[in-house]
Amino acid sequence: MSVQTTLTFALMDPPFESSRVSTAMRLMYLAAERGCHLKVFAYEGAVLLPLATQKPHPNAVHGHDVEEEQHPMTKEWVEGLINLARDKGGSVEWANCGLCVDERGAEPPVEGVRRGTPADLVKFAEESNNTVVIATKS
Repeated sequence: MSVQTTLTFALMDPPFESSRVSTAMRLMYLAAERGCHLKVFAYEGAVLLPLATQKPHPNAVHGHDVEEEQHPMTKEWVEGLINLARDKGGSVEWANCGLCVDERGAEPPVEGVRRGTPADLVKFAEESNNTVVIATKS
């Protein structure tokens, strides 16, 4: 009987501000592709990653309309991660820090993301084989 790996990711950066978010998502996608169980605790600006009301925009500087610009939406990355993990036999448990959500008005999230507390991060880490913290640069 094989035991599936469970990994916790703690994210802090908001969408579109740094490459740390892209790096974290790439790592999580690789783990999901391998059937891992993922536990994600988003705090500070990262609670905006799964914001359901995100909208793509045109780019007047380049003369692109919304379709031509193809601006990536992190909410779609989160939805894709949840679906990929499920399809590969894994799972994603994503908790947004409720205090951070309230501070930023970051509601509603996409389906599969719940409101949490910092205690979730501790619980996630205890239940995981390893924890990856993608902290913001100071």
